Amino acid sequence: MDAFFVSVELLRRPELRGQPVVVGGTGGRGVVAAASYEARAYGIFSAMPSVRARRLCPHAVFLPGDHAHYGEVSERVMGIFRSFTPLVEPISLDEAFLDVTGARRSHGDGAVVAQRIRGDVLVREGLTCSVGVAPSKMLAKLASEAAKPRASITGPVPGEGVRVIAPGEELAFLHPLPARALWGVGPATLARLERLGVRTVGDIADLPEATLVGVLGSVHGRHLALLAQGIDPRPVEPDQQLKSIGHEETFAHDHHEHETLASEAVRMADAVAWRLRRAGMAGRTVTLKVRFADFQTITRSSTLPATVDDGPAVARAALALLAAVDPTPGVRLLGVSVSGLATGAAQQLSFEHLDRPSWHAVSGAVDAIRERFGDRAIGPASGVDERGLRVPRRGEQQWGPNDHQNPDPRAGA
Repeated sequence: MDAFFVSVELLRRPELRGQPVVVGGTGGRGVVAAASYEARAYGIFSAMPSVRARRLCPHAVFLPGDHAHYGEVSERVMGIFRSFTPLVEPISLDEAFLDVTGARRSHGDGAVVAQRIRGDVLVREGLTCSVGVAPSKMLAKLASEAAKPRASITGPVPGEGVRVIAPGEELAFLHPLPARALWGVGPATLARLERLGVRTVGDIADLPEATLVGVLGSVHGRHLALLAQGIDPRPVEPDQQLKSIGHEETFAHDHHEHETLASEAVRMADAVAWRLRRAGMAGRTVTLKVRFADFQTITRSSTLPATVDDGPAVARAALALLAAVDPTPGVRLLGVSVSGLATGAAQQLSFEHLDRPSWHAVSGAVDAIRERFGDRAIGPASGVDERGLRVPRRGEQQWGPNDHQNPDPRAGA
């Protein structure tokens, strides 16, 4: 999808079309989720601190992200993709791989399917997307990026919309690209490759595999050697299992007290457990993530004797992990997640259940109340402040805290 979050917002705020628009966390510790092509022309890009984005383009309009709404639109877009093939592998809200090999007889070849998808998405959702067609996932991804519009202060400069890499053309397309274009070439890997004189993917392809293995290790070196030759045998995987469910938040101000962090951990644990139950999942491993004021990040995990899907059980494990962390340097981010997932919760009875209620049963009543009256109808008492019950919603803090003191999305523009 092209500038997905911004494009969705412009459907709700058409008066902002043609202006530099930035979506993401609007607070001092927020980050950019997406920028319009007008804003990108000023050097703004996703994951950039919002404070820096404001400096680059002081007259930009900053909008807080609405992850729930983007998720709803994403589901409809993925539905359009699945109308062409059941082999759809979403990799984010705004991006997916499609295997259309079996759809050629009913829908046409890859290029025809790509154009039809673009037309359906535009007509049904009012959004644009760029499509790459290629024999492998990696090349299709790179081709989709090559097909995208280009940034301009006056608006997006249209791209190809569809870029096709036909069999036999893989290396001619791939080798001139910068080395960082390959999956797995991050800043650290790129620095090592540059010391070998590498600038392009073709330069990587020219290196002996033994050299790559010596510099990057056996697995990573061999993997890059194959990718540089355009070899990517991974299939489209439409039914990927969830590996973990979690929630984390960056605080507007550092927290230094265990008591404050414990309240936040309980609130997050309850939200994570609710998402587990809604997904029909339960998990055994609870992980606590802590990022300190100096950006040092630690994780601590605890594996339980049985799977759990209720808030108190997740909270107990998270609080036990938190008790061993010294918060006095200042904590800027806290997260709670559950992994080791399985379908449903296997309840292991013990004597402790005799003198306290079964939270597995209580959770069912809590879920029913939330389904009927909304997610802010009931929750842990520790989640209540002067604004009422604070319920962590999926994706709510994905881009950092918003400026609650000034909710006007045009503030600071």
